[in-house]
Amino acid sequence: MAVWGVAIRRFGAAAAVSPVRWMASAAAGNANLRNIGISAHIDSGKTTLTERVLFYTGRIKAIHEVRGKDDVGAKMDSMELEREKGITIASAATYTRWAGHNVNIIDTPGHVDFTVEVERALRVLDGAVLVLCSVGGVQSQTLTVDRQMRRYEVPRIAFINKCDRPGANPDKVVSELRTKLRANAALIQLPIGLEDDLAGVVDLIKMKAYRFTGPHGENMEVEEIPADMVDLAKTRRSQLIEAVADLDEEIADLYLMEEEPTEEQLVAAIRKATIARTLVPVTVGSALKNTGVQAMLDAVVAYLPSPGEVPNRAFDADDETKIIELDSTDPKKPFVGMAFKIEKGQFGQLTYCRTYQGTLKKGSFIVNVSEDRKKRMKVPRLVRMHSDEMEDVDEVGPGEICALFGLECSSGDTFTDGSSTLSLESMFVPEPVMSLSIKPKHSKDLDMLGKGLNRFMKQDPTFRVHVDSETSETIISGMGELHLQIYKERLLREYECETETGAPKVSYRETITTPAKFDYIHKKQSGGSGQYGRVMGTLEPIAEEELEEDAKTTCVFVDETVGNNVSKSYVPAIQKGFLEACLKGPLTGSPVERVRMTLLDGAQHAVDSSEMAFKAAGQGAMRETVLKSNPQVLQPIMKVEIMVPEEYQGTVMGGINKKSGVVLDSETAEGYCTLITLVPLSQMFGYSSELRQATQGKGEFTMEFENYSPVTPNVQAELIAAFQAERKEKKK
Repeated sequence: MAVWGVAIRRFGAAAAVSPVRWMASAAAGNANLRNIGISAHIDSGKTTLTERVLFYTGRIKAIHEVRGKDDVGAKMDSMELEREKGITIASAATYTRWAGHNVNIIDTPGHVDFTVEVERALRVLDGAVLVLCSVGGVQSQTLTVDRQMRRYEVPRIAFINKCDRPGANPDKVVSELRTKLRANAALIQLPIGLEDDLAGVVDLIKMKAYRFTGPHGENMEVEEIPADMVDLAKTRRSQLIEAVADLDEEIADLYLMEEEPTEEQLVAAIRKATIARTLVPVTVGSALKNTGVQAMLDAVVAYLPSPGEVPNRAFDADDETKIIELDSTDPKKPFVGMAFKIEKGQFGQLTYCRTYQGTLKKGSFIVNVSEDRKKRMKVPRLVRMHSDEMEDVDEVGPGEICALFGLECSSGDTFTDGSSTLSLESMFVPEPVMSLSIKPKHSKDLDMLGKGLNRFMKQDPTFRVHVDSETSETIISGMGELHLQIYKERLLREYECETETGAPKVSYRETITTPAKFDYIHKKQSGGSGQYGRVMGTLEPIAEEELEEDAKTTCVFVDETVGNNVSKSYVPAIQKGFLEACLKGPLTGSPVERVRMTLLDGAQHAVDSSEMAFKAAGQGAMRETVLKSNPQVLQPIMKVEIMVPEEYQGTVMGGINKKSGVVLDSETAEGYCTLITLVPLSQMFGYSSELRQATQGKGEFTMEFENYSPVTPNVQAELIAAFQAERKEKKK
């Protein structure tokens, strides 16, 4: 069957119950393998789309809806909480086959609180389907997903979903793709009708119409384009060819000579541009109404790359300046893989792994390059995942996604067969923005609380746990209220541990605004050899434009000492003292960021100087100089997208102004107003109830972290006073 087949395809009940057979890429090469993610803004229909994909490819026997009335729920929402709340919380992997191609699929969450699930999925995928609502278009989380796809250089196609909804407007969505995402988007399909009249799609490459018949739209029937759409289809096809001609020389030559490209030439040119990330082909349909999904699948195998068509690089762990290109086509090459997700299964730790090079076999030995390179670990069991189900396999080839049992590791670790020290760049992990104190309701559950928190922290890099050194309270930190609430509920369900949480706490930061010099001496004498260390230099703020977007730290130490006044062996201790002092600022006890310490000179004592003394000197210099550098408290600012009926626009905007928020943009369409605002996180607690009350339950909002910004002087004074009072109370 051709990739873009013309023949009528029928996927009835008999096909749906037949098992999907995976053709091992290790044996047959992986040119026909696709590793894709399905990502979008919350409630755009990702999981519903994946459910149809699995049904039409014969992977599942029946379709179940998100929050379905049959109490079954969608296949990819395997967690009980996901089915109750109707949202995806954790990314889920599956595999299937379509048109002679093996397809690995990862369905990712749309809610910003679970954004790390999207990060780790896109880190290991070769392509993606960006799902957009035909009414909502490009929304706040769409922008975040776009940034993530660009970060990992992932080619994508777009699927404009929900074309059956009132107000559906695919042309508006394509325009927003171009203006808001700056993506070179081009429609390769047109909907036949919109809203209640949606009846199929027109293929602008084949110039044919597809209608989807049968109880679940399983029959994709090819017809001539409806007469009333022929002129529109010709115009849009010409626009598509013109867009491709700007990117491909062969199509450009044909276009200039006013010749029509063949179907094969056009498909090849679109594929080349998509893989180069210079074009985003756009498909249309409605997953819920079983329209356009098979045509979207055709686009996946036609335009998204195989593992061998995407550059994958590793660096030598012994020499990080040495970059090595990995070969994802030859199964005989030395094995290199990455652990990108950790789960606790009934048979122990389950590690999701992407193989980048070579073959991984059951019973073979691998080495974790990120940890103990001398320790060889046996692979006792190798499986392919289908949501929460698994299928045992003997081996997986280059480019494939699998799961391993019985290995102790962390997300982002690199595995090899031990013949090399190659290491893969790990994924970007955003910092938490909210904290809560937590304790078990009953003291007998203290052990279960510890087990649960340790497990969750290992699985989710954005979930942090620490014990407050002054209050001895256990503090959990995460990406938002929902994020932390989900873990509180999971403790109850999975560990039978009922918990109590304190009031939400904002993760403030501190910085300095003016440079200052320091000359600090740490001197201590208590009989025998004492402690002595002198450090001299400058402490200065780092401008925001100097910061790298994905920087893990914004506290920078620079050694510019000349001569032997301070031995080079003591410099790491000074740096360590500086970084430790950055963990707790003098104003509110929050971490200090955006500072650079430059060590220029110092002095040491032949007997009393030591690493401990210079570490204390680094700490003391930092703490003393911060107070002389006009310190400032920074607060997390959230980008909040609010959608309300037009009549409530004024009320909602007034509420945002009271919260010291700023309205960046507003857009009105189909009786609804969408507001894009920036609001301090401290003002957003309980906003869900507030918005519901102000709009009679008709408003909704999403928010994501935008940046850290200085608080106003009066707020800073209040925060300092509260911190001092808290410290005073603890000393009693």
